[in-house]
Amino acid sequence: MLPQEIIRKKRNGRPLTKEEIDFFVKGVADGSIVDAQTAALTMAVFLNGMSVEETANLTKAMRDSGDVLDWPELDGPVVDKHSSGGIGDKVSLMLAPMIAACGGYVPMISGRGLGHTGGTLDKFDSIPGYQTVPSNELFRKVVKETGCAIIGQTGSLAPADKKIYAVRDVCATVESVQLITASILSKKLAAGLDCLVMDLKCGNGAFMDSLERGRELARSIVSVANAAGTKTKAVLTDMNQVLGHAAGNAVEVAEAVEYLSGARRNPRLHAVTLELCAELLVSAGLAAALPEAKDKLQRALDSGKALEIFARMVSALGGPADFCAASWKYLPQAAIIRPLYAQTPGYVQSMDTRGIGLSIIEMKGGRTTPEQKLDYATGYAEFCQIGDYVDNNRPLAVIHAQTEEQFVRAADNLRRLVSIGPDKPRPTPEIIEKIA
Repeated sequence: MLPQEIIRKKRNGRPLTKEEIDFFVKGVADGSIVDAQTAALTMAVFLNGMSVEETANLTKAMRDSGDVLDWPELDGPVVDKHSSGGIGDKVSLMLAPMIAACGGYVPMISGRGLGHTGGTLDKFDSIPGYQTVPSNELFRKVVKETGCAIIGQTGSLAPADKKIYAVRDVCATVESVQLITASILSKKLAAGLDCLVMDLKCGNGAFMDSLERGRELARSIVSVANAAGTKTKAVLTDMNQVLGHAAGNAVEVAEAVEYLSGARRNPRLHAVTLELCAELLVSAGLAAALPEAKDKLQRALDSGKALEIFARMVSALGGPADFCAASWKYLPQAAIIRPLYAQTPGYVQSMDTRGIGLSIIEMKGGRTTPEQKLDYATGYAEFCQIGDYVDNNRPLAVIHAQTEEQFVRAADNLRRLVSIGPDKPRPTPEIIEKIA
């Protein structure tokens, strides 16, 4: 086969065979196909699309370009969740131990921040000693003994995806639904999952800012994952406001510990987390229906079992043994922690959630270059929610900044990004719809 003929075929809008896709992906992985050819094919896919069968074949070829894990030593279902990204989205931190407390195993391979959204691995990097890239042996040991482990993608998992994504990032083909689907699922399926739930964010803080685009990606992921042999559902959730009370790295970890301990649970965050967990339990056969699943999950929280599993996971991956008992001792603290009040009292009408994510990047809580070292302490706590009444007692947020200049800039941003009005707006649902 010739790479240029495969490119020509897709350029002309014709479907590629499994053999052609396998040949091309293998060439990307071993270097026999150069970046210019990869760029050409991804642009042809971007312009002409792929069928479900083609996308499934691309996903499986990328999955099989490296190690594919299996878990014969485990006595329960292997499940995971993936989020398309949002602001304040710390759901993974609670979901993994909650599922483990109900009998599932969660080998969660997560990523760092992308664009304006925060990354799960960046949150865990704020915990001293926590290994986000452990050896495969340690990863398997922690999953088996604890029930869950949240780590980063190793070089041996879906290496073709890394190369293809790097090219897409610089040749304007990131937004292709088929290529997004294959990129997400190649990594997830390489983890050897029985079941997957996709948390697809929609709104002004999400990559999929419209419900139509969200549905398109959800349907693509569900159809391709099921065709590849992994039982998958998608839940479309609202990202028109910060999810939870905190947005940043260390502040989100602190909120996750509060959530698991029962000290405090933001209602919207709890609704989204419980729904995603319940869908996984039902898919995995650990509950017969959603009400039963939610009861089991609530008991796992109320009994302290989920918190105990999170603490054991942190310790097993190198973090402090008493982290959950005294997280404030270990998480980095900003030099300035100060509330910001609205200039005029009123109800929170809306917020530019994407802009809030970008403001965290300005405080060095997110990256502008791939190699940038983050400041894990910066961000926002006590963030207002749509419908809250803000005045001299209830702030817009508590800003965690390192300098007065940084605080002033963050304050200016928030006053511009959060809209206040005299009338209380109608509440909007956290769960938009589901696709199976």
